[in-house]
Amino acid sequence: MKKIVACVVFIALLSCGSAQIVETKIIPPPPSTSDVVKADANLDGAIIKEPGFTNADRMEEIMNFLASDDLKGRDAGSEGIEMAAEYIENYFVSYAVGPYFTSYRDTLINFKKPSYNIVGLVEGNDPDLKNEYILIGAHYDHIGTISPENGDYIANGANDNASGTTTVLEIARHFGTYKNNKRSLIFALFSAEEKGLLGSEHLAKKLKEEELNLYAMLNFEMTGVPLRGRDYEVYITGYKRSNLAEISNKYAQSNLVGYLRTAQEYNLFQRSDNFPFHKEFGVPSHTYCTFDFTNFDHYHKVGDEVDLMDFGHMAHLVNSMLPVLEGIANAPTQEIKIN
Repeated sequence: MKKIVACVVFIALLSCGSAQIVETKIIPPPPSTSDVVKADANLDGAIIKEPGFTNADRMEEIMNFLASDDLKGRDAGSEGIEMAAEYIENYFVSYAVGPYFTSYRDTLINFKKPSYNIVGLVEGNDPDLKNEYILIGAHYDHIGTISPENGDYIANGANDNASGTTTVLEIARHFGTYKNNKRSLIFALFSAEEKGLLGSEHLAKKLKEEELNLYAMLNFEMTGVPLRGRDYEVYITGYKRSNLAEISNKYAQSNLVGYLRTAQEYNLFQRSDNFPFHKEFGVPSHTYCTFDFTNFDHYHKVGDEVDLMDFGHMAHLVNSMLPVLEGIANAPTQEIKIN
């Protein structure tokens, strides 16, 4: 695969009435189809990934921006998260992910500072199934600046949750590039999760009022480091509430998703952005995660830095999830069932 070099540009951001020049990196266009995939006519046009859609370099490039000191920990309503919002919008534009609403921005009405979910759409290509929606999400905010440790006061939030955001962006890039989904896919990056799931709560209520035909909500949280000593690669919260793990493993053709007892003990099902959609819609709503309280020591600390992330693991997870999401999006019937 050809080596891709990021372009460096200067973006002028308005801050408190004055222009502030910030250096940021823009992700280059995706590799050409011939570099990463081939179409096999014998498989009815199915896309075979060789060796994978994404790679560690791409994951690192995105993470280096989202968890940089320039963004000051992406606190909801801050100048730093505004930079992240613009980055995500530009990413969607670059890879043909359209806005779900009239713009990408969904303004929160339940938080006092101006804050936005960024919501994109890749419409399904089947005339009937496109009226069913799968929402793929992650929160892109973090806790901002905190009491200093060894002179560092920026809680960069690399694992929490620049990692989940990066995962969703690369999944969105895939479907924006190939448009091979029969059901419609909503890609939502939530703000104010750290304030009490406010971004996802706002969007869930808004979509419910619009009577969206939501099939499932699949969320990604803290996917920056691998699990250790387990026979699966990622767990889902609310494992016993549906057959999502079984369906995921069928399409992954491996033991990709497993059960983490700790997730049930800590009631993680109710502590991430899947939960408001469960409450409003009553549909399968789960979070995929690789943080198990033993493999990462910097939760909500200044030590949650990019250099601790495993980009190979992150890329592998995206590449493993793509056939899962393709399978769920393209199955003739809704296979995920509430238990």
